Amino acid sequence: MSITSDLLRGHTDTIILRRLLHQDSYGYEINKYIQEKTNGMYELKEATLYSAFRRLEESGWISSYWGDETTGARRRYYTITASGIQAYKQNIKDWEQAKFLIDTLIKEDGQ
Repeated sequence: MSITSDLLRGHTDTIILRRLLHQDSYGYEINKYIQEKTNGMYELKEATLYSAFRRLEESGWISSYWGDETTGARRRYYTITASGIQAYKQNIKDWEQAKFLIDTLIKEDGQ
């Protein structure tokens, strides 16, 4: 059974913030991480990923800088900010509440 993009779409920012909690990263690397973590069941479209980067940066939740690649293409790296960490934590709380409500509403006898 594949996970539909519609279910995950509203959580793109949180997924990116989660990855950036551990290390600065760039678009291709984040998408590769998502594919690996989901065993190829989910990947972000490039447009979705870079729209999320813009939105997160405008919100002040991430910032970016250019890497100093001596070989290959120069990459734009993203790093999470203090307000991004707080947003991530709030998003997790919101997710847990939403998950509880959805489970309550759609599972038969709470099972």
